[in-house]
Amino acid sequence: MAALIPGGMDGALGIERRKYIRKDWKMKKWMAVLLTWVLLVLLSFPSTRGQAETVTFEQPLVITSAGQNAEVQLAAILAKKAGLDYRLAKLATGADLENAKTLVLVLGASMKGLGAAGLDVEKERERVRTLTDEARKKGIPILCLHLGGESRRGQQTDDLMAEFLPLAKMAIVVKSGNADGFFTRVCGQKDIPLVEVERAADALEPFRKAFR
Repeated sequence: MAALIPGGMDGALGIERRKYIRKDWKMKKWMAVLLTWVLLVLLSFPSTRGQAETVTFEQPLVITSAGQNAEVQLAAILAKKAGLDYRLAKLATGADLENAKTLVLVLGASMKGLGAAGLDVEKERERVRTLTDEARKKGIPILCLHLGGESRRGQQTDDLMAEFLPLAKMAIVVKSGNADGFFTRVCGQKDIPLVEVERAADALEPFRKAFR
């Protein structure tokens, strides 16, 4: 009888071990299924870039600046390279929106540019405020660009951006200009699709894709 006891114990242990293996295998199987499901859910949420690519603006467009920056001219060059029907109006008013389907607002204050235009920051803010109010009345969407990067940032630029960026339907910015997360925060709060590019020249493709 004593000789049978170890064998009986081995048999019992073997059964328990097989049960444990089956249980462990089932748990791993369910974990794999769960991880796959989580991955699919995460992939179903569009990235910021993906959201931006779904935004579609119509032509023709009017390009102006908020701050009389030099980058407004660069925006016109990008529009030309993209083959868009555009008009550059550095001092655009509501009258310039006649027949326009999109207002492109290039954000960034330049004291040199403001001085050359005979404006100060407050006068420029009032001009852009009147322009954007007219755009909203006409149902014209606003696309904001910030192409000057970190060097174009500053209190005056930030004040203009804080007022006019929330009005945008989409924003394309040079990444260094968003080093402090300013665009990320504002666009996130307002559900504005945001595209970041390394250089101003890299804005060409998302700019082109934004229009029909």
